[in-house]
Amino acid sequence: MLKKVLGGAGSKAILVLPYVALVQEKISWLRKALDGVEKDSPMASQVPKRYSKWLDDRSVRVVGFFGGSKTRATWSNANMLINTAIEECTIGDLGVVVLDELHMIDDDNRGYLMELLASKLLSTERTVQIVGMSATLPNTRLLADWLDAKFYESKYRPIPVREYLVFDNAIYPMSTSSAFLRAANQAHGVRSSMAASPLRTIEPSTYKELCRPLQNAVTALAVETASEGYGALVFCGGRKACEATALLISRAMPDCAAKSISKRQDVLDDLRTLSVGLDDSLAKTIPMGVAFHHAGLAAEEREILAKAYDQRTILVIVATCSLAAGINLPARRVIINGTHMGRDPIEPAMLRQMRGRAGRKGKDKVGESYLCCNKEGLEEATRILEADLPNVESSMTREKRGIKRALLEVITIRLATQRNAIEDFSRRTLLYHTMNREQLHDWVDQTIEELRISGQILVDSDGSYEATPLSRATVGSCMTPDDGIFVHNELRRALQAFVMDGEMHIFYMFTPVNIWGIGEINWRIFRNEVERLDESGLRVLGLVGISPAFVNKMSVLPRPMVAALLTSPRANSGKQLPTDEPELLRVARIYHRFYAAFQLRDLCNEIPIHAVARKFEINRGFVQTLAQTCEGFAAGMIHFCNTMGWGMLKSVLEHMSDRLKAGARADLLDLARIPFVKSRTARVFWENGMRSLRAVAAADAKELVPLLLL
Repeated sequence: MLKKVLGGAGSKAILVLPYVALVQEKISWLRKALDGVEKDSPMASQVPKRYSKWLDDRSVRVVGFFGGSKTRATWSNANMLINTAIEECTIGDLGVVVLDELHMIDDDNRGYLMELLASKLLSTERTVQIVGMSATLPNTRLLADWLDAKFYESKYRPIPVREYLVFDNAIYPMSTSSAFLRAANQAHGVRSSMAASPLRTIEPSTYKELCRPLQNAVTALAVETASEGYGALVFCGGRKACEATALLISRAMPDCAAKSISKRQDVLDDLRTLSVGLDDSLAKTIPMGVAFHHAGLAAEEREILAKAYDQRTILVIVATCSLAAGINLPARRVIINGTHMGRDPIEPAMLRQMRGRAGRKGKDKVGESYLCCNKEGLEEATRILEADLPNVESSMTREKRGIKRALLEVITIRLATQRNAIEDFSRRTLLYHTMNREQLHDWVDQTIEELRISGQILVDSDGSYEATPLSRATVGSCMTPDDGIFVHNELRRALQAFVMDGEMHIFYMFTPVNIWGIGEINWRIFRNEVERLDESGLRVLGLVGISPAFVNKMSVLPRPMVAALLTSPRANSGKQLPTDEPELLRVARIYHRFYAAFQLRDLCNEIPIHAVARKFEINRGFVQTLAQTCEGFAAGMIHFCNTMGWGMLKSVLEHMSDRLKAGARADLLDLARIPFVKSRTARVFWENGMRSLRAVAAADAKELVPLLLL
């Protein structure tokens, strides 16, 4: 990647990563690595030396989304970058695209985006180099054939990793599957000359909390690692399990040195200064060098904890499996607590990802991985360790609706507007290499007809395909075809009747369409919020399709009856709704969006994240994720209105988007423009007489410092 950028004049590169945390990590690392590095430039020799300080042609810039010589992007952002480059005919400036974690191309939710952007690059006449990387890719040759690429396999590891099975306080080597099976037979009481002997045993504990062998083994291994001054990662099946395990390990940790206590106190102080406040459980675990890490924490909390772990201030982190594929936090010892992550058993690819965290180059000479299980989990552990990695397949199937978005995008950006061009594009997809060609031809015909009927494309008399304003708005806003139709219908209804004497209608419009996973609906809280609405808010309920009577009914039913009602074909709301029917999905989205809109309203009225989380009985991380997602979705909604020619509605949404970005009321918008000043600090300035940007700029430092320390 660097060779392309440093050697080619004006050449750019895109590194595509699946998670924002990984993007942020790579940005930081590359900026340090490329500090002072300059690329070859034919312009440099032609510019007089006295003007060289203004010459930026040789600099190498690393940015988080777009611009400069290199870009770091997640899948959706990278796909939009490729669309823009093709539309503006600047794809020739792109030298290389690197697809990290290539095995995630079959991810059910987003995998088709990686396949889509690669297929579009393969369909262009420009020769953009595509580099794919993965540590868990079994069918490499298939992807190499699709990308028309050479492939290389390596089993080299800079740090050797030793793998073990832990059962009933006994540790068995797990170098081969047969050794594991012999260990399993012995554990079940099968006596044979081939049975494996434990490498060593863990002393049972006399404490009540550690009476079960699984908890005792996990705790003992973590404490042993920390006592030797090394880092340990413990993977648990859920957020509650993470916090409970972290508390358990912290109580078993030995007393630490005064120097460590001071550093950990600094970590606690950093967490206290955050707007979300200090978590009660972290306040108990961090003094003992233990912390937990999951999506329920705010991003700032996770960043502080990751930094403290990297600096060895924190020695044990208990995390969910998402950490294995997210931020890079290697450890001397990886401990896997059980054979399930959540409700699902650990898959072979995820097991390899978690094991891959063991061993830290430059700090450890060896890494260790321990899979801890109980008697009930032995059979599942056998299956996991004996299973081969599943073959990677295309996610661009009709069931996953990837082919529909792919065809809409290539027609909209005019990459393929004729039937022969559509067929040529389909041959560039991974789907073409994994299914029957005739069936794919039929799928393409059926999908194009669906797009035509929905008004997202036009078919001319000569058979060519043309984009409509709806398709341009959908693609430009990074939406799927189905989401574009849903948003289009919602906005058309808003054009007919928009409630301007309140805020709820706009907050509802800014709430993302797909918010599954950002907390379930608490119907009791939903009812309470509906009852507090004023007259304008009640009008919004009727306009968007919310029934207060249904919300009240759901709030008084016992939880088992709520679950039964929500899985009934006649139910008309809730996350647990069967979403295989379009109408049910539409209604479910409306209820979920309105419930989330209450949270967004509170955030924009300067209620802190931790207070909103406590009010709606959800994790702080979910509230923060909602706020961040809404900001990007709001920009998409404004772009949608602009493309459709709905200027008045665009102006209304634009006015409120500034409040959304600031997380504050309208009177603080000027102060919120100050870098790093958030709504809480802006309100402190306002209440102390500094009510404009000019007033803050004119203030003396002696006046500002006490206010910033409040």
